[in-house]
Amino acid sequence: MTRDQMLIVFMLIPVLLAQSTYLFIDARKRDRYPWFWGLWGLIQAPMPILLYLLLVRKIYRWRRK
Repeated sequence: MTRDQMLIVFMLIPVLLAQSTYLFIDARKRDRYPWFWGLWGLIQAPMPILLYLLLVRKIYRWRRK
C-alpha cells in the first residue's frame, strides 16, 4: 500500500465506526434490527446511513392527497 492509500484507510476507519455506532444505538432505541444496521454501517459508507434515515427514521415522508 502506498502512503496515500494508508492515509485514506486511517481516515475512513473512524467514519465507519461512528456511523455503525450511531446506526446500532438508534436502531436499538426503535427496535429496528440493530445488529443488521450496525454491521452494515461497518462495511460501507454512506449508503447505510442514507437508507436508514429514509426507511427507519422516515426523514422524507410520503404525502397522501
